[in-house]
Amino acid sequence: MIEAHGLTKRFGSALAVSDLSFRVRPGLVTGFVGPNGAGKTTTMRMILGLDRPTAGSATVNGKPYARIGSPMHEVGALLDARAVNGGRGARAHLLSLAQTNDISRRRVREVIDIVGLSDVAGKRLRTFSLGMSQRLGIAAALLGDPPVLIFDEPINGLDPEGIVWVRTLIRSMAEQGRTILVSSHLMSEMEQTADHLLVIGRGRLIADCSMAEFIAANSRSAVVVRTPEPDSLARAVADAGGTVSPAADGLSIAGLSQDQVARIAFTSGIRLDHLSETRVSLEQAFMELTASSVDYHGEPATDRLPVKKGA
Repeated sequence: MIEAHGLTKRFGSALAVSDLSFRVRPGLVTGFVGPNGAGKTTTMRMILGLDRPTAGSATVNGKPYARIGSPMHEVGALLDARAVNGGRGARAHLLSLAQTNDISRRRVREVIDIVGLSDVAGKRLRTFSLGMSQRLGIAAALLGDPPVLIFDEPINGLDPEGIVWVRTLIRSMAEQGRTILVSSHLMSEMEQTADHLLVIGRGRLIADCSMAEFIAANSRSAVVVRTPEPDSLARAVADAGGTVSPAADGLSIAGLSQDQVARIAFTSGIRLDHLSETRVSLEQAFMELTASSVDYHGEPATDRLPVKKGA
């Protein structure tokens, strides 16, 4: 189990993490989600003893990481897949970790096979793609067969097959009763992987709930209609307690079901040319929930891209 109590981190005047308290339980995949810069990596680094908290504490199975006697046997972590000696081969890198943590050569062979790097185990790490480096980082995390696993953006650089592989691996590890904390800014991926969610923005906890609870609370539906009488329909919908907003090709109605909108239009004598129900995606709901916590916003897309002079 991973526990954080009032975890806070300042870098000079910048507050990276603010009074975070949460618990990551065994047997579940806990998704740690938030916009880029929300404080996810800093929080993980404090859990692993790589950054000292300004205030608060973090423990793994009841102990600060620094007091764990055999850390690779208790906690496996992937934070930065590129933080390796590029002149070494993959096998040599894992063997060096194994030798300093009382782990057998046989286990090194096992994890190389698990992550699918057998054919490139002798290649120097500087030649590895990001996806290959991610696989190697996961192999290192699994090396001590630990009951607690922490992964920071493990699918970065992976192709679709690799993403499915990571998802399946993480799920299987949780089913074995391990404690799994996985960070991501991709809600669409977490929807398929996580059982529980910790949502943060600007270093503060926004939500701590099961995936089912998050979906129920945030994945909303709306009724989309097209009609030659939009003003009349809008008034009738408002009288029935619904809310109306413009949509790309008509009106979007919230607070009423598709059948209710159909009855309102029929009894009011309003012609409908189109009537359908749409569901706001979980990713869109997540973006709305964390919108005030995003540090950098791009300009809205336009139909025309700027043309380079002289092109």
